[in-house]
Amino acid sequence: MRTEKLRPAPLAALTTAAFITVLTEALPAGVLPAMSADLHVGEPAMGQAVTIYAVGTALAAIPLSAATSTWRRKRLLLTGIAGFALANTVTAIATQYGLTMVARFVAGVAAGVVWALLAGYARRLAPEHLQGKAIAIVMAGIPLALALGVPAGTFLGEAVGWRVTFGAITAIAVALLGWILATVPDFEGQPRGERIPLLATARIPGVTPVLFVTLVFVLAHTILYTYIATYLDHVGLGDSADVVLLVFGVASVLSIWLVGAHIDRRLRVLMITATILFAVAAALLVSPGLVYVAAALWGLGFGGVPTLLQTAAGQAAGSAADTAQAMLVTLWNVAMAAGGVIGGVLLGVAGAGAFPWTAFVLALPVLVVVVRGFQSRVRLWVG
Repeated sequence: MRTEKLRPAPLAALTTAAFITVLTEALPAGVLPAMSADLHVGEPAMGQAVTIYAVGTALAAIPLSAATSTWRRKRLLLTGIAGFALANTVTAIATQYGLTMVARFVAGVAAGVVWALLAGYARRLAPEHLQGKAIAIVMAGIPLALALGVPAGTFLGEAVGWRVTFGAITAIAVALLGWILATVPDFEGQPRGERIPLLATARIPGVTPVLFVTLVFVLAHTILYTYIATYLDHVGLGDSADVVLLVFGVASVLSIWLVGAHIDRRLRVLMITATILFAVAAALLVSPGLVYVAAALWGLGFGGVPTLLQTAAGQAAGSAADTAQAMLVTLWNVAMAAGGVIGGVLLGVAGAGAFPWTAFVLALPVLVVVVRGFQSRVRLWVG
């Protein structure tokens, strides 16, 4: 059911689905002290609410994508969003830490289902020459959640309580179910027996480089993002963390807009540019006087990366795109979980000053792989 124009209503529904997944994942960081006090656990223990969400997503994406590959796509999308409604409802009313963590894990599983669907769904909603732009519209939910959703949720949590905030996400999810039913067309799943196995998908030319870039780029970003407040304290700018993150968020929104405008013609150039901008931002962070410039370049570089990687994976994998997307989602969340752990080790061993340099060093092999993809005949970074 493709048309020659983009269809705003169903694409906006998918954007909202992306928004909900990221907001549900990141919101505990904004209301951590209140959740910790209410559930009678320490803040480090409460912080694992973010980790267990990522673990649920990483564990679920590939096996659930395989198990539901024959399901009709709309049915699967509705199931994933219903999982968010259920998990956030339990989170809002739970009075025990253990039950809250179970709900967070279920939310992560729901995210694994939804994230494995979104890029492929967006591509199927658009004509071939606009597929990259369609994915960019859907992926705009990520920076919008980080730049607007999390601050708004934090403000609401401080004003009326963190439980109301999670209840509000449930309300959005329920409204989204109706929106999807009304506007999003249905598509068939893969015919039984036609799903390409993981190893065969990884051997498709171009897929492994995309997965490598996903793992290393997201690892570099997560190390820096998770500990940015700690680093700013280290350089004497601890009181400016909210402003630095706002600059990053605004630049990320601008990045997703620029990527959406040009991705269908310049995917490879955009990916190289994003990597260079990130590397330069990491290097500039070393200088306290250039922190805001670095945050802007960081946002410009990283904001469009989810769209670029999802598009590259789909183009490289072809008929195995759904499997490749599930692999990408898994590695993305593995990198997020590993970033928190590795960053903590770095902090203890080398101090906060090591974070920018670590991100810079990790960006170098990413740039090499992207440039090699640019020079090869493989359908990687085409455009």
